[in-house]
Amino acid sequence: MEKFIVSARKYRPQNFSTVIGQSHITTTLKNAINNNQLAHAFLFCGPRGVGKTTCARILAKTINCESRTADGEACNTCNSCQSFDNGNSLNVHELDAASNNTVDDMRELMDQVRFLPQAGKYKVYIVDEVHMLSPSAFNAFLKTLEEPPAHAIFILATTEKHKILPTILSRCQIFDFKRITTKDTVDHLQEIATKEHVEAEKAALHVIAQKSEGCLRDALSILDKIVSFTGGKLTYNNTLEHLNILDEDYYFKWITQMQQQQVTDALLLFDAINQKGFEGDMVLEGFAECIRNVIVSKDERTAVLLEVAEDFKSKYVETAKAVDTGWLIAVLNLLSDAAISYKQAKNKKLHIELLLIKLSFLKQAIQLTVGDSGIEKKKITESTKTIAFKALPSFSIAAKERKSIKKAAVIPPAPAAVMMVEEPQKEWKKSAETKMATAVVETEMPITKLGSLNKIRNLVSAQNSHSVAHVPLTQAALETAWDAFIQKLNDNKNHSAATNFKFASLSITGEHGFDITTETNIQQKFIEAERSELIVFMQQYFNNKMLTYNVLLVEKEVPQNELEPKPINTKTYFKMLAEEYPMIVELKEKLKLDLEY
Repeated sequence: MEKFIVSARKYRPQNFSTVIGQSHITTTLKNAINNNQLAHAFLFCGPRGVGKTTCARILAKTINCESRTADGEACNTCNSCQSFDNGNSLNVHELDAASNNTVDDMRELMDQVRFLPQAGKYKVYIVDEVHMLSPSAFNAFLKTLEEPPAHAIFILATTEKHKILPTILSRCQIFDFKRITTKDTVDHLQEIATKEHVEAEKAALHVIAQKSEGCLRDALSILDKIVSFTGGKLTYNNTLEHLNILDEDYYFKWITQMQQQQVTDALLLFDAINQKGFEGDMVLEGFAECIRNVIVSKDERTAVLLEVAEDFKSKYVETAKAVDTGWLIAVLNLLSDAAISYKQAKNKKLHIELLLIKLSFLKQAIQLTVGDSGIEKKKITESTKTIAFKALPSFSIAAKERKSIKKAAVIPPAPAAVMMVEEPQKEWKKSAETKMATAVVETEMPITKLGSLNKIRNLVSAQNSHSVAHVPLTQAALETAWDAFIQKLNDNKNHSAATNFKFASLSITGEHGFDITTETNIQQKFIEAERSELIVFMQQYFNNKMLTYNVLLVEKEVPQNELEPKPINTKTYFKMLAEEYPMIVELKEKLKLDLEY
């Protein structure tokens, strides 16, 4: 039985011309070989499965080829190329830095660099996953990497360029590999399928290319699995079944149902999807990608961004013409929010069902208008107006005249079904009784409108003119009032506040103000805690609504001689004793004492 070899190894490129999707790198390397301008150190960085190690091996084989072709390719027939293909070349050394990342491993590699190649011109050292080296291993590698022997060439490969020391980067010629495009992946898979005599639909190969996300090695691995699963016949449906991918037809059905507000059909369709075992986050991600593709299909300039199978491009274009852009953007926003909150939802199925209900009635919640900046989305609820109530003038009526006014104006009760009844203003016919009531009202309180600031000021000044005169603010009166408030605190059993109030000092600052001076922060906090009651008490005592006060903190300075002495440690104490009694040090040395400070 012949041993099976996976496609990723069986169809690994052997020449620069067979490398997929990295022409900007292969062309540069071939020109460097032809012009004899090879660097002593290369750094190949990029995503996984895009050809970094493959290009490193091809470069190592090509530079030692005994008879290269005119375009700089290896001949694959000379002794050097055949020994390389058979895996017994002594000029190429590969090191996996993921498992050999210590200083000793790097020193062992440096010892091999000194020896000249037995055959060929160069000895090539390929270090894969070089970012896994320890910092000490990097430092041991620096000097040799900067000034290697003329016969040594280093090729470093990594998927995480940011983890490599800048000193290493500055000593290498850096090549950035890019992801393989979907088109290049599909073409390569089609070529391999033809060689392996596998029947494969192009739509199925396109699904495999999208699933691999630019990694050609993953695409070949997926192809091998599906060939084994289907018996050599790849169709669109069995590829979706094997990869557990939801068919895009479901998403197009949802768009049609939501446009027609068929919420029942949308929920039943989701139930059918759920019965097939598809998770909600996968459904949200797939639906969002479908909506994105529909938006991209609206303009011919952005249609190049559409990476779908040829069979679905026409369907996306037709859907884009039938659906409004504003509605698509609103759906995309709701899908994005739902995907973020999906992990926190306890009932995942209910979370998706509520989203489908919102999307089904989305056209009722928004209104699309054409403005100066194009199509604008506006919520219908923004156009609704609140009920306006008219302000009625307020006035006071004498108790004796209330009965006469009630007889003059009788307002019928509003019907129960009506939310608001607004009647036109009527002119009141002033009778003799009404005139008498108006006269009484005017003598008691002048009628003012709430919006008239000047009339309010006049009213307040008129009220203040009839008030009792202020009690003069003197130092003796202030201290008397202060003692009275302290007594009030004691009566309320607030003895802590009363004690702190006793230590405060008072000083008059003006006709309507005074200062309260405290010595400690604690006294200040106790006085501030009673601010509301204190200001009311003082204003009532002096009959002065304009009375105010300030609380000041003036800490008392302590003389230097009254400061408490700081405690000294045992070490300082021993030094003091040694200065006063020098024999203590001699005694310590003779007895060989070890003091613990």
